[in-house]
Amino acid sequence: MTVIKVGTRQSKLAMTQTRQVISRLRELNPDVIFELVTYKTTGDHLVNVSLDKIGGKGVFVKDIERALLSEEIDMAVHSLKDVPAILAEGCTIGAIPKRQDVRDCLILRESGFSFETLKPGSVIGTSSQRRKAQLQEKRPDLIFKPIRGNIDTRIGKLEKGEFDAIVLAMAGLNRMGWTNKDNLNLEVLSLETCLPAISQGALCLECRKNDREVLERISKINDVETSSAVAVERKVLSLMNADCTFPIAALAQLSPEGYQLEVMLADSYNKCHRVSSSGSDGALLAQETVSKLMAEGVVGIR
Repeated sequence: MTVIKVGTRQSKLAMTQTRQVISRLRELNPDVIFELVTYKTTGDHLVNVSLDKIGGKGVFVKDIERALLSEEIDMAVHSLKDVPAILAEGCTIGAIPKRQDVRDCLILRESGFSFETLKPGSVIGTSSQRRKAQLQEKRPDLIFKPIRGNIDTRIGKLEKGEFDAIVLAMAGLNRMGWTNKDNLNLEVLSLETCLPAISQGALCLECRKNDREVLERISKINDVETSSAVAVERKVLSLMNADCTFPIAALAQLSPEGYQLEVMLADSYNKCHRVSSSGSDGALLAQETVSKLMAEGVVGIR
């Protein structure tokens, strides 16, 4: 039988979502053996260092891309929001499964509170400049402090009293089954409160460009609607020459006109600039939103 080695990070979330992908691939390719191969990437080793200082979220991908190109593995599963706009030479995204919940959420240490009712001076844990900019603009009386680590680690820090609340993506919590826990004080944040990261909630299956068999096998899991929407969002990322550490957000959704694209970029004063466009040409929409942001003078500012 054909054996396809699937690479991913060693974090619980990465392995959980990769196993979910493998389970689906096995259903669609019963004549193939899919083997899980895990890696501890540079980003996983340096858990106490800001992502900005070690190369952005691409550090979660580069080590696995090297394994892919050296043929240690045949494909990799990533959270698409961690994947840079430009892939390593010789690599390609072969499939993007159906997207999960795109929203962010707040997990509060004490019940009875919400984002609006948290006491002034409450400490919020997030290492995302995007989340911090949007939430701080609405609640400048809160204190925002960085937090790294997997979901379990972050919730553990919350329970120990290091934070009054932490911000996480709903997609990861759903995949890990955390949203079913009764003792979790969870508040889903609206898109108006916090626009998601580019490609948030989506996974991608990366492989070598010239590996036709793997491309054929994994294409069966591709979701056309998700793929087309995140392509519009990632075009914004590329046009801005930005990376995932920028205070940038974008969400493309299907509309009667084709797509409704909303983009947010915070300036150096942490003011959030939101622009939107709608139409059938995704690449043109991305260019329109970038042009609108350029007119406001915020493109390229970290």
